Amino acid sequence: MARLTPLREAISELVQDGNTVALEGFTHLIPHAAGHELIRQGKKNLTLVRMTPDLIYDQLIGSGCASKLIFSWGGNPGVGSLHRFRDAIEQGWPHPLAYEEHSHAALANAYVAGASNLPFAVLRGYTGSDLPKVNPNIRFIECPFTGEKLAAIPSIRPDVTVIHAQKADRRGNVLLWGIVGVQKEAVLAAKRAIVTVEEIVDELDAPPNACVLPRWAVSAVCHVPGGAYPSYAQGYYERDNRFYQSWDAISRSREAFTAWIDRHVRNTADFDEFKRVFAESAKQEAA
Repeated sequence: MARLTPLREAISELVQDGNTVALEGFTHLIPHAAGHELIRQGKKNLTLVRMTPDLIYDQLIGSGCASKLIFSWGGNPGVGSLHRFRDAIEQGWPHPLAYEEHSHAALANAYVAGASNLPFAVLRGYTGSDLPKVNPNIRFIECPFTGEKLAAIPSIRPDVTVIHAQKADRRGNVLLWGIVGVQKEAVLAAKRAIVTVEEIVDELDAPPNACVLPRWAVSAVCHVPGGAYPSYAQGYYERDNRFYQSWDAISRSREAFTAWIDRHVRNTADFDEFKRVFAESAKQEAA
């Protein structure tokens, strides 16, 4: 049952070293503030799951939080590679990173299977793909009714799922809208769920067919305005495309990356201080 709590406390209490953690959000509502708090608290040996790992996963990997990544695409959208991700895979820095790659369809189905309390997901897919050659968790079974060959992968059941949303009411029910990826399925598949939100309201006033996560599916709701930045939150703020572009240079070297993380994340108390320090850095660069 959801409770309203500061993000620092939610991460400290609900995320343990060695957990499987999914931070989901598709193009917007990406839980950057929560990812920063994982870094700030020095969480380690995490198995990270995400359909589209981008900047926040680059930061988590480069900060030494992850020992494994389960994903279906990785990159800096519209810019290029994730350099900290590549360095971990190619050079083992800051330490080796195991990985398991799937298709989008397979990982989405794996979340659905986890939410349905099923041991694996079945789909038509991977025909002509080389992924089964490098991923032993992609296997094939025969349909008992038609004899058709189908792909099967283990369900995704995170210890903790973390998402960002627009609103929650004071009872802990959550409303999100816009482009909704697999947030609902990832929350329902998880043992525990943390939701950061733009605002806490008395009533959700949810429109028909909106995505509402009931309070019984959520462990903690944290009021973190701007918590998806530099991604966007529809109805609240736009994506900071300039930062996505600047991240390419910041993340290319270990030294520049570490200096940025130390200044903006490790040496800040919370996301509010991050925003203040980040704004100061932006002014200095513009001067």
